[in-house]
Amino acid sequence: MSLLGELIAEGLVEKQGRGKSEGGRKPDLYGLRDNSLYVLSIAMGRFKTKMAIFDNNHNNITGIQTFPIRISEDLTAVDKLQENATALIADSGIDTGKLMGVGISMPGLVDSSEGNNHTYMRTNSPSESLQDLLRRKLGKPVFIQNDVKSIALAEHRFGLAQGKKDVLVLSLDWGVGMGMIMNGKLCTGITGFAGEIGHIPFENDGILCYCGKRGCLETVASGIALANMAKEGIRSGQHSLLNELADFELDSIEPQLVVDAANRGDQYAINILAKVGMNLGKAIATLIQLFNPELILLGGRVAEAKQYITTPIQQAIYTYSMAQLREKTEIALSTLGKDAGILGSVAVVMENIFEDRLESES
Repeated sequence: MSLLGELIAEGLVEKQGRGKSEGGRKPDLYGLRDNSLYVLSIAMGRFKTKMAIFDNNHNNITGIQTFPIRISEDLTAVDKLQENATALIADSGIDTGKLMGVGISMPGLVDSSEGNNHTYMRTNSPSESLQDLLRRKLGKPVFIQNDVKSIALAEHRFGLAQGKKDVLVLSLDWGVGMGMIMNGKLCTGITGFAGEIGHIPFENDGILCYCGKRGCLETVASGIALANMAKEGIRSGQHSLLNELADFELDSIEPQLVVDAANRGDQYAINILAKVGMNLGKAIATLIQLFNPELILLGGRVAEAKQYITTPIQQAIYTYSMAQLREKTEIALSTLGKDAGILGSVAVVMENIFEDRLESES
């Protein structure tokens, strides 16, 4: 009570009501005040980067800011990242002493325990990891994580996966990524690469994938596959609203356009979404057999097609998965939308800060 009194006097903690009684008088409930602590959340993408500052109660202090910072294979993006992050912190007016850390989500093979991305922003330095470099540049603790694993943490903390123990989160965008919550914790694997479902072999002698292998799931069940199928169909004379939406520029067709065309009733867009959905559903059926999850969440641009993608997925699951396993698995669309990645980076910092503190005290 003495320590609690000190925290209240310092303005960090406040009384937040009464709890349920279990036989005696109702306990008092306490929690951190708004603006007690802060986290800088950064979500890096292939073509742009989002940033925002959140307080300890997940209030968005700055709003989500978007910057034209493209993730690079080398360290080209680091200085721009530092420049824009520093400016955002300064403009926010927060007490920088209360900034707990920086969470950065990014695509690629991220080993968060090692602090390196083996696909992008490679340091090629045995003495300084990417995480260490960013910590030195930003002057605060930095924690990096793969983008889809960050989204999985966001779903578990803020989304439909709250309170659930075994959840698979699929990000259906240009590629196909997966984050896994197993027994209530993020499953990363020995090097942090667990969940690379997009590069499992799916078709014998299939299309060459950018990873160097042939027939990966991403070649037939991703935003890239969707856009390629749309272009091939139009080249062969297929009539579609996609031509008009793309201003008759074939190379500008991207997954979002296909989804938009389907939602406007374009039959060709609906048909190719169904093909992609069937392939995804077959892969998801395998995941159900392996992990027996209680919930599978779908997010990303392709998931915005809603019933045009979920219906064929469900059909494939019924075809390829055992009834005893699939009947307890719910398939749902994420409700976090495009902010999932930025919320995930907040969760990454919170989890790491408290884990580090507990480890040091033990």
